[in-house]
Amino acid sequence: MIIKEIKIFLQNVCKNNLLTNTILEVQKEFDIIFIQKPLWSSILSLSNKKEEKLVGVPNHPNWIIFSRNTSSDHDSPRVISYINVRLS
Repeated sequence: MIIKEIKIFLQNVCKNNLLTNTILEVQKEFDIIFIQKPLWSSILSLSNKKEEKLVGVPNHPNWIIFSRNTSSDHDSPRVISYINVRLS
């Protein structure tokens, strides 16, 4: 598949998960979305018996997430990339 045009959307969400989820749901015509200042949260996993924390940003079935590795909860990425699954 050859892609001649790539549509990119960039937004600073100021750590607002509702805004991030809305962008991922509404902006489906874009190929790549860059989210600046995402809310990097940690929650306890209900399915994990060791009660390990899940750390990260909102997932969406139409998007693949890319970010740098973090060494701790306090070292969160400043930008998250979401790639539309149709590109895969």
